[in-house]
Amino acid sequence: MFICSLLAAATAHAGNGPEFDAKHLSQDVKVLASDEFEGRGPNTAGENKTVAFLIEQFKAAGLQPAGDLLKGQKNVRSWTQDVPLGRFEIKGPVKLQLHDAKGNQELKQGEDMAVRAAMNGSKKVDFRNAPLVFVGYGVNAPERKWDDFKGFDLRGKLAVVLINDPDFETGVGDFGGKAMTYYGRWTYKYEEMARRGALGTIIVHETAPASYGWATVKNSNTNVMYDIVRKQPAMAHASMEAWIQRDLAVDLFKRGGQDFEALKKLAQTRNFKPVQLQGVTLTASYAVDAQTIVSKNVAGRVVGSTHPEQTVMYSAHWDHLGVGLPDAKGDKIYNGAVDNATGIAALLELARAYGKAPAPQRSVLFLAVTAEEKGLLGSEYYAAYPLYPLAETVGAINMDALSPYGPARNFTISGSAKLDLLDQLIAKAKQYDMVYAPDPKPEAGHFFRSDHFPLAKRGVPAISFGSGDDWIEGGLAAGHKSEEDYVVNNYHQPSDEWKAEWPFTGMARDLGLLYGLGRDLAESKDWPNWAQDAEFRIIRDASASKRR
Repeated sequence: MFICSLLAAATAHAGNGPEFDAKHLSQDVKVLASDEFEGRGPNTAGENKTVAFLIEQFKAAGLQPAGDLLKGQKNVRSWTQDVPLGRFEIKGPVKLQLHDAKGNQELKQGEDMAVRAAMNGSKKVDFRNAPLVFVGYGVNAPERKWDDFKGFDLRGKLAVVLINDPDFETGVGDFGGKAMTYYGRWTYKYEEMARRGALGTIIVHETAPASYGWATVKNSNTNVMYDIVRKQPAMAHASMEAWIQRDLAVDLFKRGGQDFEALKKLAQTRNFKPVQLQGVTLTASYAVDAQTIVSKNVAGRVVGSTHPEQTVMYSAHWDHLGVGLPDAKGDKIYNGAVDNATGIAALLELARAYGKAPAPQRSVLFLAVTAEEKGLLGSEYYAAYPLYPLAETVGAINMDALSPYGPARNFTISGSAKLDLLDQLIAKAKQYDMVYAPDPKPEAGHFFRSDHFPLAKRGVPAISFGSGDDWIEGGLAAGHKSEEDYVVNNYHQPSDEWKAEWPFTGMARDLGLLYGLGRDLAESKDWPNWAQDAEFRIIRDASASKRR
């Protein structure tokens, strides 16, 4: 690893660009990921401390407040954007019991299944002997002539569904091969089953297609849940939303007279039809505390000198999982150092650089969003109720879970999207002797898992920057080892904590690249777009008349 020997290299820059301080980055991550901030959970004391810290840093950087308009004051803004959210928490024990011809089996919350608090408005989830129906990958994609449901009525039943796409294992098919489509995301599967009136959805966890282990599933789904406030929440959420351990699912299928692997293989074809697990049912009972809270996005900006109405955006999410289930050491604070104190530290350093420089022609917005870990909710709210028009948003650069180690020879972005913004980033990277490496795990669906996605799906050219894996010291072997170690041992676990030996020199160097891209956009009169065959191109083009 590229660590202590480079701690002396505290700054990084290229050409005539600003310097970025690795020590500043380390200190900001240390503060945000400290136990004092309690894992930065929305609607907690940790949120209050985080928001206050961000406002303080934005002020010190010389930004202008860029949040909600203050009531009764024209063109005067606060530092925050209110984000109303539904908050849902299981109260008391989760009682789960499987039934089959041989008897009953008690299941443990967090160990056998990871059951989420109901987000459909129910104060209590209570059902007996609900039948289980296997619905394959749970996909209805008319444009691909794919229908896993074949008219099957899911009302009153629990849908058991596989994670990812039908062609994940083969790498060849109608869903992009290894690259995940939105149909493969757990969010889509929950939404689709709710639309079809299912009593609940149970996703079978398998590490490879999910792209993370059971610890991540357990820690992400058994704590407090949040959602945007919906007029008809039952259209998006069934009463039960849960994951189940693969080995237990295999046993369930066997009890129901089915072979899990054989049915999974059949589910990878258009011929699949839903299969009810005969004689196997589930009983569940747990109370849910449902209320509405208001969380905060934090926004500051540098106002453009010539075209202040045109906006270049940098974003990162400030939240993490807060306080949750204890790990083997009894640690309950999910500090979120890499995910995503690193992204916020990068946002703050960029804000300081812009604050010291002359104002560019276009405005530059720095947006720290809430509730990413709950489903990109802060960025979804901003995209639905933008502080600055999306049609005049030039582009968005998101930063999530950056590497705190040394510099790499390459960089990546989440997903395999094609857009001018990426072309410009690739060209700019040559100044830093860096090359673009396509997302090494498109099957993980990272494009749909970062805060650029709510903007992208509304047409805004948007990318989420990712640190490179070909380290200058250690090469690909060191980069891959570090990534694997993080995903297995620290991702969404209390052990994601700040480490004194992290040099942050790679991030400091990468910020020069991201500053250069954003500055070019902010000084230009051009409007980057999506590639001609990109699914978001038509949405962007529809607002072309609003861009001058």
